[in-house]
Amino acid sequence: MPVKYLDLQIDLPPWRPSGEVVREFLDLILLKYRWFEPRRYGSAALDKAIEPSRIDLAPLVAHYEEHRSLCVAARTDRTFIWFSPILPSSPFTYAGSISWMTSVSTAAKATWRESFAPQVAELMRLVQSPLALAGLEKDIEGKQRRRVHKSIPTEEGAFTYSEDEFTVRDYSEGLPGLVWRNFYGPPFVRMFGQRFAALPTECHKRLGEDIVLVQPYELPTDAGTETGIARERELISLLGPECFYDHEHRTLPTRRPVLDSLGQPLH
Repeated sequence: MPVKYLDLQIDLPPWRPSGEVVREFLDLILLKYRWFEPRRYGSAALDKAIEPSRIDLAPLVAHYEEHRSLCVAARTDRTFIWFSPILPSSPFTYAGSISWMTSVSTAAKATWRESFAPQVAELMRLVQSPLALAGLEKDIEGKQRRRVHKSIPTEEGAFTYSEDEFTVRDYSEGLPGLVWRNFYGPPFVRMFGQRFAALPTECHKRLGEDIVLVQPYELPTDAGTETGIARERELISLLGPECFYDHEHRTLPTRRPVLDSLGQPLH
């Protein structure tokens, strides 16, 4: 049976985290929280080894500072974290992110699910993230992209093909939908305001004053089920459909967060 993946995407503000911030981030997930046992690192190729019994963060940070990106992986490709900040040459100001991937079976334990949420909130504050999404990789991908069928006229008739296009390119264009866990930072907390109070109490939780977790269902594997889809629609109707991409009509959100107060780079 193919492995189902749990994906955490922590969106970044429009600047690249410093090496000092990345070091602190790695220290939290690898040494304090122990999300996984790191064995390899690099960028395009994971060709540099890590000794798990004595993890030295200095070479990892040096690689990040030199290459402006970093991937740290476990023994297999099933679990890894990828630092992909925005680059100065990129036209997409808000497209930088940090992604963590692992088997969705990790989320089966209630104790893990309970500890995971405040850990994500701590990481978001460290990198000044306005938004983080966690859920089935397939579900997040399906909400962030859509399959488009296209046709090119030819002498013989037409050449047809399919390709993926973004629903929303990044958080500046609004939200792609709801997934298992939706961590809303300050711009979105201000955008939704008192609408959080309309949600069922079991579906939202404040993680401090600046981050609100919205969770439609208990497990990430509930995504795509009849019950899960119905609960997503219910919560979207309470938060405001205008804040989310309309997958039926393929239209962008008309209400978006104000991003001119994201703060300034740290360190």
